Amino acid sequence: MFWGNGRMHKPMIGVVPLYDETKESYWMLPGYMKGIEEAGGIPVMLPLSTDKETILTLAETFDGFLFTGGHDVNPNLYGEQAEPVCGRPCEERDLMEAILFERAVALDKPIFGICRGIQLFNALLGGTLYQDLPSQFESEKQILHKQMPPYGQPVHMVTIEKDSPLFTILKEESIPVNSYHHQGIKALAEPLACAATAEDGLIEAVTMPGKRFVLAVQWHPEFIFQKEEKNMKLFKAFVVSCQHGEV
Repeated sequence: MFWGNGRMHKPMIGVVPLYDETKESYWMLPGYMKGIEEAGGIPVMLPLSTDKETILTLAETFDGFLFTGGHDVNPNLYGEQAEPVCGRPCEERDLMEAILFERAVALDKPIFGICRGIQLFNALLGGTLYQDLPSQFESEKQILHKQMPPYGQPVHMVTIEKDSPLFTILKEESIPVNSYHHQGIKALAEPLACAATAEDGLIEAVTMPGKRFVLAVQWHPEFIFQKEEKNMKLFKAFVVSCQHGEV
C-alpha cells in the first residue's frame, strides 16, 4: 500500500456509471467523484458492461466500489412483477452490478452504496423492495422521502443503531439527511443488518456483518457532504477502508 518513497498510495475506486437512455450516454454526478477525491481516493467511472470477464477483471483491479443512485431495480431480482408505479429499470446496470457486487463481496473489497445502491444490495441478497413508497408504504408518521431541489438541504432525521459500524463512523445517535427516492427496503435481506431508520420506520442504512466494509445508505451524501461533515465521514471511512483494510 505504499509507494517507493514511503508515501501511502491513494486507493483507486470504481464508480458505477449513470445511464441516460434518451441520449444513449453514460454520465456522472460530480458529488460522487468529489466525495471520494476529498476523502483521499481516486474515483474512476467504470464502463457499463455486461461482459462477465470484463466485470470480473474490474472487481479484481480496483480497491473498492461505489454503487451510485439511478434507475429503479428490476422487481424480477426480488421475485416480483413490475407494477405501473415502478420506474423503468436499466437491464444493463442490473446485470453488471449483480456480477460486480457478488465478486466484490467474495473478494471482501470495500463497497459503498447510495440510494439505488442500498435497494440493489438488498434485492441481490434476498430481500424485497417497496416499488413505490407513496402507494405501498403505510406509516402513522408521514415524512418527506422525495424532496424538491436543491438536494443539499436535510428534510428528515434518521436514527443510528448504536451497535452498528455506522455509529462507529458517525458517533451520533441521529442525524439530519436529505432524501430523493420513491422506493425502499420492504423485507431486509438476511445477510444485511439495519444500521439506521427514518422517523416513519423505513430502513435508511444497512451494513453487511462479517465483511471489511459494506455500507449502503438511502439518502444522498454526494449532494450534502460539503455542508454536512457527518456525510463527509462516510466517504472518509469508505476510502480509509479501501486504503488500509479497516475503518
